Amino acid sequence: MSKVLVLYYSKGGNTRKLAEAIAEGVNSVDGVNADLKSTKDVTKEDFLTADGIITGSPVYFGTMAAEMKKIFDDFVSTRKKMEGKIGAVFTTSGDPTGGKETTMMSMIQALMIYGMIIVGDPMSATGHYGTACVGEPDVDAAENGRKLGSRVADLVKRLFS
Repeated sequence: MSKVLVLYYSKGGNTRKLAEAIAEGVNSVDGVNADLKSTKDVTKEDFLTADGIITGSPVYFGTMAAEMKKIFDDFVSTRKKMEGKIGAVFTTSGDPTGGKETTMMSMIQALMIYGMIIVGDPMSATGHYGTACVGEPDVDAAENGRKLGSRVADLVKRLFS
């Protein structure tokens, strides 16, 4: 059974809600399970045993939250063991022009430095960097989250099963 870590930091709950929708998408693919973890609960072992990681953060000054960056900093010893795994990202913001793409790019940069294969959300969603929304995920944002989770799980299944 393959595993996709859905890792998030959420202060107000919106990013957690989007993470839950993404985990539903991962779990919709037979043979792949989502491991939904917040930054306060994740371990290096979670990184190492995952075939894919989808990271999510609220927008903080156009970049990932310090709590997410701390995970990438603290887990750097796992870096060479992450090469070839699938990586993807998602974010939430308080404003329509509030830095969602730059926040996603900050997480994408970290995943790339970890040697991961980066994918965006599918064309059936937005076909961009990842899934994002303003405030609490609405029906469309949650569906796009499920599509991102499903896409990553499908790729993980193809590569690691």
